[in-house]
Amino acid sequence: MSVVGRANLLVSLFFGLVALVCMAVLLRQAGHDVQRELLAAQTVVDYLAESVARDGGRFPPELDAGLRHVDVVRIEPGTAVPLDPRRSWLSEWLYPDPFPARLVHLSDGGQLRLSVDPSDEVEEVAESLWQLLALLSGALMVCLVAIRWAIGRAMQMLERLLSGLQSISRGRLATRLDTHRLPEAQQVVAQFNGMASALQSAEAENALLTRRLIELQERERTRLAQVLHDDLGQYLAAIRAQACLLSVQADNAEAVRRTAAILEAHSLHLQDGFRTLVRDLYPVMLEHLELDQAVRQLAGQWQSAQGIECRLRLDPQLPTLDIDRKVHLYRLLQEALTNIARHSRASRVQLQLRRHGRGLRLLLKDNGHGQPPGRPGIGLRSMAERASCLGGELRFRQRPGSGWSLYLSLPSLESS
Repeated sequence: MSVVGRANLLVSLFFGLVALVCMAVLLRQAGHDVQRELLAAQTVVDYLAESVARDGGRFPPELDAGLRHVDVVRIEPGTAVPLDPRRSWLSEWLYPDPFPARLVHLSDGGQLRLSVDPSDEVEEVAESLWQLLALLSGALMVCLVAIRWAIGRAMQMLERLLSGLQSISRGRLATRLDTHRLPEAQQVVAQFNGMASALQSAEAENALLTRRLIELQERERTRLAQVLHDDLGQYLAAIRAQACLLSVQADNAEAVRRTAAILEAHSLHLQDGFRTLVRDLYPVMLEHLELDQAVRQLAGQWQSAQGIECRLRLDPQLPTLDIDRKVHLYRLLQEALTNIARHSRASRVQLQLRRHGRGLRLLLKDNGHGQPPGRPGIGLRSMAERASCLGGELRFRQRPGSGWSLYLSLPSLESS
């Protein structure tokens, strides 16, 4: 059943209940009133019967027209007495016990039937009942029309909202709802349009980040190719040339020693280049070093490469982490240091990592310009995702002219 149908049913039931209660109250009160009126009429009937009997069966005809609630029937001589009329359900309700008729013998040999006549009272009560039902029926119709009008407008708004949500679910994020006159509908429209705008902005931002990620991947691949070709490839070519030279200089011990030294130097450079490349791709040393040792090594390499002072304050007893959590924390710190080197123009960095219960707290501060980024890039999003993987809370604080700070609070991280 529709909303309009349920509302109409509930309102109709309510009005039906009100009608029954009002009719019951009206009939109860009318019953008392009719009983009093008919008792008074019965007294008149008894008085008239006694008066006619005393006067020798004479009944003035002019009294017939002036009597109220009294029925006077003349029965001619030799005519049967008529039966009492059948009473209606309303008469049964108003006066369950009928009032007896009085038969009086007239002087001309006929009879006079005197009885209480409740027809006027019953008609008044019936008219009151019909008026009550008509009033409640009119009120019910007005209410049903008002409900249909009000709910109809709300349903129109709901249909528009449903259509808008379907458009959003199909990817048409430019969908907007028109304004509405109802204040509540205006709030719904404002919330929907705000949601659609936020989704559209998020989609545009995700598209931009995707392009940046693709560009970053291409730059990384280009860098790896250049390292493999220009650095490691050259060392391999030199080693091959020196190896060929050894076969020629086999009889010259001094030349062999010089060539062997060059080969050793090239091999060391090749090994360092491979280590650097592997470290950039995956920090293998995390499988062999504790967290504090890996952080010290990262800070030392970063300080040497960037020329920025890095002051360390590490808790001597840091929690023991599994390799996955250690990698997430290491990469987060690595990304944060990279952002400082690229954007902050800092000359000094303070790195603090201390135990907090069974968890960790990380503080990274620099003395750079402290200006917030125009739009969060891949680096900040990457750090936020890694903090989420660790179940921690990551916060940034920029203070123009005083530097940039990173706060990371991690829950219990110790391996079981």
